[in-house]
Amino acid sequence: MDITKFSSSYYIRLLTQDDVTIIYQLCKENQLYYTYCPPFVTKEAILEEMQALPEGKTNNDKYYCGYFLDDRLIAVMDLIDRYPDETSVFIGFFMTQTDMQNKGIASQIIQDLVDHLTKEGYQRIQLAWVKGNPQAEHFWLKNQFMPIKETTSNTQHSVILAQRIL
Repeated sequence: MDITKFSSSYYIRLLTQDDVTIIYQLCKENQLYYTYCPPFVTKEAILEEMQALPEGKTNNDKYYCGYFLDDRLIAVMDLIDRYPDETSVFIGFFMTQTDMQNKGIASQIIQDLVDHLTKEGYQRIQLAWVKGNPQAEHFWLKNQFMPIKETTSNTQHSVILAQRIL
């Protein structure tokens, strides 16, 4: 998968352990997210998330991506390729800088991803948000993700599993 084609507006690259400090800076400003999905972010938790994989997937299927405007990290996306099936991708995490929110930037990032994945023949994108998080629910519904079911995440939070058909 060529992640550089995820967006025509931003430079995208895989994030590594060397980027944990800038990822942490972005995440720690998003207090509302951690109110609904505790515990509060730590550098250790970021490093764990960078390695986390669903059963049956390998590191070759995981894209922990950074979106950059000039040299500034403005968004992080954790995407699992061909999960939960061969025609799907799963967004495990997506977060933008707080000063980039409510400007349409995150929605444009998602739409660019949708456009690219559609061209590549994928049929759907799945993700989950923590039940009760109004910011996440509003964002994903606005971006045409429809709830499938309520379930429990790997951290035992009640989550809404949702998808967007491409």
